[in-house]
Amino acid sequence: MSYPQVAIVGRPNVGKSSLFNWLIGDRISIVDSVAGVTRDRITYLLDHEGRTFELVDTGGIGIVDRDDLSEHIENQIRIALESAVMVLFVVDAREGVMPLDEEVVRRLRALSVPVVCVVNKADTEHEARHANEFYRFGWDIVTVSALQKRGRSTLMAAIEKCLPPPDDDEIAKSRKSPDGTKDREMRIAIVGRRNVGKSTFINSLTKEERVIASPIPGTTRDSIDVRFELDGKTFVAIDTPGFRKRKSVKEDLDFYSSTRAERSIRMADVVLMFFDCAQQIGKVDKQLVGYIEKHAKPCIFVVNKWDLMTGQMPTERWSDYLRETFATMWYVPIIFITGLTGKNAKRLINHAQMLYSQCRTRVSTSTLNKLITAALEYNPPPLYYHRKPKIYYVTQTDVQPPEIVLMCNNPDMFAADYRRYLTGVLRDELDFGEVPLRLVFKKRDSGNPNDDAGTVEKKDHR
Repeated sequence: MSYPQVAIVGRPNVGKSSLFNWLIGDRISIVDSVAGVTRDRITYLLDHEGRTFELVDTGGIGIVDRDDLSEHIENQIRIALESAVMVLFVVDAREGVMPLDEEVVRRLRALSVPVVCVVNKADTEHEARHANEFYRFGWDIVTVSALQKRGRSTLMAAIEKCLPPPDDDEIAKSRKSPDGTKDREMRIAIVGRRNVGKSTFINSLTKEERVIASPIPGTTRDSIDVRFELDGKTFVAIDTPGFRKRKSVKEDLDFYSSTRAERSIRMADVVLMFFDCAQQIGKVDKQLVGYIEKHAKPCIFVVNKWDLMTGQMPTERWSDYLRETFATMWYVPIIFITGLTGKNAKRLINHAQMLYSQCRTRVSTSTLNKLITAALEYNPPPLYYHRKPKIYYVTQTDVQPPEIVLMCNNPDMFAADYRRYLTGVLRDELDFGEVPLRLVFKKRDSGNPNDDAGTVEKKDHR
């Protein structure tokens, strides 16, 4: 896990997050005109010219946080600086040298790693000429414009020049698998409404204050990728902002946070849906579970803070509560944890690996056809307007989620309850017991004039 880290630092509102997003080519960090939006360390593994390094976005040095989290933000910056092999010190070409820049410089001089002064917001040639005044700090200068996308190649060359030689760990991780692609870590999205303990759980996994955990609602604003290791394997846990009711999303910051959390669900391999055992299931929880189901993501229902219920409630009561509330997600496993102490955290991650394996399973066409043939013989589908429903053959066409295509004479002939029956057979007999399973009924022209025509494809996400 020892990729070299390149930290982006500077005073508030010099464009650190804009620079971060521009360099990686994606909108990962939230960019807003309001100072202090970035609180945690936002990281991204960037490949350049055969080298891989971790780019780290940080909060503004000297920010006074409106939620009194300045000390936590400062701690995140300190950790980023201590871990960095080089620092990108970002300044503003338009405003020139400011007193707070001088404070940042005094702090960076104590470091023993290379520092490159990145003069951002040089959107015009006139603004670019103002960069010369930053030479007083004594470091190499690179003039860029994240907005106008100017100077990226020069900055990347400066970063590459300062990176240490690759160690054995980095070389090993850069090797490709036999199919020509790099092995990718399993991505686990941790979602839930505000204050269910997502960030506290992340810190338990990493055994450090990797993200800011606070009782203040809305502490986490970005979706944050956190790499951690368990039993020799590397995973990426995605800490997401707490969801709010859609009608409660009034500020741009809330909208950006919700959008990034939803994207994290879509990009995840497995989703951990967190519930607070001391709170009733609410509208936001149902909204989130619906989004997970819509995108057919493998999921675990995680009941957190269970230490608060010791001796007060059996786990069966909460399990029944979840099953009754989310009846269509009956196959989703349920695990009870205490995020603060890490109790059952390893069991949870191990189970997530099982789901990841299940949703990537491929089954041979011959096995599928034998199973469906036996299911049809044991429980034939009812006639449809005096016509017999027929399935000609079955094959798996995709994974994550597994997609099973059933070629038939008319998809309309197979009612919802019969589709559920076939889904149950596949779940019982194959390794799809706890993950979404997609059945696709397609019409195939059998050449028999008595078979129905003019049907359309229907999908069943279960």
